[in-house]
Amino acid sequence: MRRVHERMERMLALAAVMLVAITALAAAQEARVAFIPKNLGNPFFDAVYSGVEQAAEELGYSSVYIGPPAADPTSQIPFIQQQVAQQVDAIIISANDVNTVAPALRAAMNRGIVVITVDADAAADARQAYIQPVDFSTIGQEQVKLLARLIDYEGEIAILSATTTAPNQNFWIEGMGQELAKPEYARMQLVRIAYGDDEPQKSYRETEALLAAYPNLRGIISPTTVGIAAAAQALETNNAADRVQLTGLGLPNQMRRYIKNGTVTAFQLWDPSEMGYAAVYLVDAIRHGFEPAPGKTYSAGKLGERTFLENNVVIAGSLTTFTAENIDNYDF
Repeated sequence: MRRVHERMERMLALAAVMLVAITALAAAQEARVAFIPKNLGNPFFDAVYSGVEQAAEELGYSSVYIGPPAADPTSQIPFIQQQVAQQVDAIIISANDVNTVAPALRAAMNRGIVVITVDADAAADARQAYIQPVDFSTIGQEQVKLLARLIDYEGEIAILSATTTAPNQNFWIEGMGQELAKPEYARMQLVRIAYGDDEPQKSYRETEALLAAYPNLRGIISPTTVGIAAAAQALETNNAADRVQLTGLGLPNQMRRYIKNGTVTAFQLWDPSEMGYAAVYLVDAIRHGFEPAPGKTYSAGKLGERTFLENNVVIAGSLTTFTAENIDNYDF
């Protein structure tokens, strides 16, 4: 009887050792994905990360959300280097500057880390692919078209952007200029491009400065979620919504109040979470041997098949115009 008892104790001890070993092996095999936004405290990037989290959970990955407090060209580099040192399996990043972060991202790739850009791209040789929220080539013109309808194609307008180096902002502003050069906008005049650096207080002050400097201002386009919310607050506080139409790219949950009280009539955006979600599924595909190339497709979970365009660009979704009639249908 004593031998049986001793044998059982040994078997239980062996089972415990095996359980610890299996648990350690599973932990070692769990891939870790780091999402580095332009800056923390930005609800837009919180929404992107919600997609990262959802896809990571579906695929059995862990994820971390880490980044600088302010958006400037060099602020992301220490966080990239930190994640490389911690041997993260993949970095998903929205670049503050196309070229500044490129050396750090190349170093990550040289260590076998998968690098995917979302929202704002880095140099093409510093990442495996770029998840673009929508067809960026249409955003600038769509923003101008929307504002033109709101002001009857007439009057002074301004643009309130993020940072001077933000690649996506600059690309959209270029598209706005090309659209404004068309004959149908001959009675609209772009008087200034202001920069709020994606900081609420600075964006608010820049909006007030526009209102003071241009008493005949009819419209503002702010293609940044931080900027448009701050501009809406400034219009509301200064009782200027009756003379200045504001549109741009905003989050429904941030802009709902301003839509419902009439400060803002219409604005646009896409679902930011789709970029994070699609990026993690691409990370998984690459880790299992998939090599991105123009014309190839991969499965992005609930989003379905996604096709690579030139320079390994993938479009995650489409642009939506939010108004009082539909804004309550969206919660992000």
